[in-house]
Amino acid sequence: MSTDTSSLTADDLEFLRRPLHGFLSVAGAPPRPVWFEATAEGTIQLFTPPDSLKVRRLSRDPRASIVVAAPVGERERWVSAAGRITVEPGGAHDLSRRLAARYWDLTDADRAADLAGILAEDQVRLVLHPETVHRYVF
Repeated sequence: MSTDTSSLTADDLEFLRRPLHGFLSVAGAPPRPVWFEATAEGTIQLFTPPDSLKVRRLSRDPRASIVVAAPVGERERWVSAAGRITVEPGGAHDLSRRLAARYWDLTDADRAADLAGILAEDQVRLVLHPETVHRYVF
């Protein structure tokens, strides 16, 4: 069943709290796989270096979308959210720590070193404010 709304539902948020990859699309660029966090307020957060191509493109056109799908072996399900992204200077390192713990085994020395590298760089937090949400649950 496919439905459309203007905001994320409680079921969407439960699904998006899983360690799944999202595919982020910004104007003028192909979709890219990303880590993300859905917030209780119904936004979706990501982090990236402040000088990334993604940030430069978003400064020209803040519209973006993310699609998250269930992995192979599960019943078909996906959520797509589109809206405007704000670039926030604070909170990116805390977000990157949370997401690294969600996606990686940080007891692995290589992954811990990868996180240390991320934390050594400047990061900004991207916040997607959904205006339209589409979903499909089989």
